[in-house]
Amino acid sequence: MRKSRIITGIGISAIAMLALTACNSGTPGADPSGGGDDMSSEGLWEVASDVSLEGSPTFDAITERGGVVVGVKNDQPGLGMEDPTTGERSGFDVDIARWIAASLGYDQDQIEYVTIPSANREQAIVNGDIDYYVGTYSITDDRKEQIDFAGPYFITGQGLLVAADNDDINGPDDLEGKIVCSVTGSTPLQRIRDEYNPGDTVEYDTYSQCVEQLKAGSVDAITTDEAILAGYVAQDPDNLKIAGEPFSEERYGVGLAKGDSALQEHINTLFTDGGDVWTALFEQYLAPAGITGTQPAVDE
Repeated sequence: MRKSRIITGIGISAIAMLALTACNSGTPGADPSGGGDDMSSEGLWEVASDVSLEGSPTFDAITERGGVVVGVKNDQPGLGMEDPTTGERSGFDVDIARWIAASLGYDQDQIEYVTIPSANREQAIVNGDIDYYVGTYSITDDRKEQIDFAGPYFITGQGLLVAADNDDINGPDDLEGKIVCSVTGSTPLQRIRDEYNPGDTVEYDTYSQCVEQLKAGSVDAITTDEAILAGYVAQDPDNLKIAGEPFSEERYGVGLAKGDSALQEHINTLFTDGGDVWTALFEQYLAPAGITGTQPAVDE
């Protein structure tokens, strides 16, 4: 059975060992069937067999445990969602995480998902509480002081989400006197504070909490990456819209333990060779929300 839980603080408890065994690889397969449920991408790849990743302490820990522990988001439509009733996970980022696990020799039932707020991601990786993190995680120089990244696997830009009837905000220069919401520890929140002139900013652990505040009229705008915002618009187009054009470049990467170059190179090779899988996942999860894009080249 798949497992999932939520980490909300820096003092993260030790992860339970998974009584699981490795199975068979991350090669492209058939097109995805359907959209959004937990098994929809199963035919895109096979689970690798006889995997060896010499020099990767993360892979050694995975092998000893017999399963993969992945950090994710659980409230981002089209990217990382958890069904509150069934606990099933779906989205572009979730399937990227599954694809990586398959390339390491582990199928979906051998993955434990850990929901980690943005502010706690680096600490979870540094502590070894997760093997890798896939969840709208922008590659930045500050973060690379503590961890490493594979990728990027997607590039988007910072945007603004407002009420559908709001004609006052058409870009970040219109935020003077306005209340802007984002999540604690996010790059977009810091950029708005440093480079623009909002009347005030408020922060929460999740973007869904910001959406609730926007709909209640408590904030004027939400700022984060357009790929995230588009998912909320797709869910409620009568009440929400994206204002203006993107005003940054956000490069999503897979967060890894610093110095684990063997795992980093493995994932980068998977992305480079797996264009068919990437395209199928993009068409399934992001294109329906009106997002356009192409697979980026990984960093050297």
